[in-house]
Amino acid sequence: MKEVTVQELKQMIDSGEDFQLIDVREPYEADISNLGGELIPVGSILDNADKISKDKTVVIHCRSGQRSKTAILNLEEKFAFRNLFNLRGGILAYADEIDHSIIKY
Repeated sequence: MKEVTVQELKQMIDSGEDFQLIDVREPYEADISNLGGELIPVGSILDNADKISKDKTVVIHCRSGQRSKTAILNLEEKFAFRNLFNLRGGILAYADEIDHSIIKY
């Protein structure tokens, strides 16, 4: 599985790179803290596969990186996505290494 580090994600954001960021956590989690990605909870990711770009890089994240891995594996298996990247360590790593103002839960 392809991954990006939180430093790589920050660089993608800062450089204005054209990519899609998807958050597969639950709405209450996104209310606590978020990175500005499109919220598609992992339980509904397969039903919303049409919302995920096949034409550009897609970074998928969750709290720690586990649910996003599951989402990516399911999307790759069922819909043959090849442009998906897991955010290693999830939003917790982003809070630890990039933005200390993000609330950890």
